[in-house]
Amino acid sequence: MAEEVVLTEKESLFSLDGKVVVVTGGSRGLGREMCLSFAEHGAHVVVASRKGEACEALAVEITERTGRRAVGLALHVARWEQCEPFVDRVIDEFGAIDVLVNNAGSSPLYPSLREVNEKLFDSVVGLNMKGPFRLAVLVGDHMVETGRGGSIVNVSSVAAVQPSKNEVPYGMAKAGLNNLTLALARAYGPTVRVNCIMAGPFLTDVAAAWDMEEFNKSAVQRIPLARGGEPREVVGTALYLASDASSFTTGAIIKVDGGIAWSPG
Repeated sequence: MAEEVVLTEKESLFSLDGKVVVVTGGSRGLGREMCLSFAEHGAHVVVASRKGEACEALAVEITERTGRRAVGLALHVARWEQCEPFVDRVIDEFGAIDVLVNNAGSSPLYPSLREVNEKLFDSVVGLNMKGPFRLAVLVGDHMVETGRGGSIVNVSSVAAVQPSKNEVPYGMAKAGLNNLTLALARAYGPTVRVNCIMAGPFLTDVAAAWDMEEFNKSAVQRIPLARGGEPREVVGTALYLASDASSFTTGAIIKVDGGIAWSPG
């Protein structure tokens, strides 16, 4: 009788053992949950966001909780002059980048469309689309040149396909990020896989500004699962796209939204 083989967690399809993972917007919200989970599955993690101290604090927590190596680095993704030195520093410190998660994003409120000024518009597009483009290209080229391959995961939003009047520039930028995912999957295949998580309403720290009573009433009517998502609920999809579990998946835009949006394709 053949001996039953039991795979350990690190031997599973979702293992990231020894991989170097970079997460932008990594110090809080969905980014924080992904950073912790990637480390729990064996990855060395680079936590990046505009607030360097918050990134460093999470990096210390990650190492204490998981034993994996983690560093926190300040990065304003929209400022291209910061992107190349950031990528170079990560490669110098870790030797390579195996996974990039373009999670940084923001959707600032505005009184009316007429009052959306050029500074706000450029800031939203810069953080949600222009910056991810530059970082993905720098990392994608590195992955191809080293021959190691890798995975790039963009984090989009249902606003890309169903924008409200309160998120017009943001929805435009996230629609561009969806497009970028498809384009880079073709540009970097077969060596690098590029996919996208199209996120719905998650109850991160951003939700502190919501009228939760109104949101919950609306959720019952508009969201098939009748609620907002908990940040940990993005982890399964993120692990799938970052790991070899998705080895034949590229150019995919996966909705993680409780069912609120129609399919993007």
